[in-house]
Amino acid sequence: MPLGHPGLPGLPGLPEAVLFDRDGTLIHDVPYNGDPDRVRLMPGARAAVDAVRARGLPVGLVTNQSGIARGLLTRGAVQAVHKRLEELLGPFDVRAVCPHGPADGCLCRKPAPGLIRTVCAALGVDPRRTAVLGDIGADLAAARAAGARGVLVPTPVTHPGEIAAAERTAPDLLTAVRGVLCASAGPGGDH
Repeated sequence: MPLGHPGLPGLPGLPEAVLFDRDGTLIHDVPYNGDPDRVRLMPGARAAVDAVRARGLPVGLVTNQSGIARGLLTRGAVQAVHKRLEELLGPFDVRAVCPHGPADGCLCRKPAPGLIRTVCAALGVDPRRTAVLGDIGADLAAARAAGARGVLVPTPVTHPGEIAAAERTAPDLLTAVRGVLCASAGPGGDH
């Protein structure tokens, strides 16, 4: 269901926090990127993050970085990319990184809910009052598993089945954020 309508079912009131996936959502997806010079913001990323901050809401980052487990990235390289991301977008209230590979069976790697639950606990917010924005089905599956509200912002690499399965989609990141923030304007919503 598209966002942007006040009182949207499943989105009662303003969220307590907004969490963003990194690659393909906030920055262009460069596989296993450990080079800060290759960080490029997705269209509307700065405006979207600024809009969340303007409402006084915490901003979190939740990202799978299996390149660490595969030996293609170091934790330091991931931190360097995050430092560059924060130079472009400002600081995040909290960040959570899953360094595991798909076969590791961890509880943090999206589509598991661990990253979202960890960030919500660090922020002291209820996952059910948290919005998660991402570009692939694993982002939404993690949100659903944690009890959060997921919004899919498709890119050319998003599979059509993921788009069809998404409860909420938006054509771009800023529209997604505006929809999440406008959900509070309906009857019974927070103002």
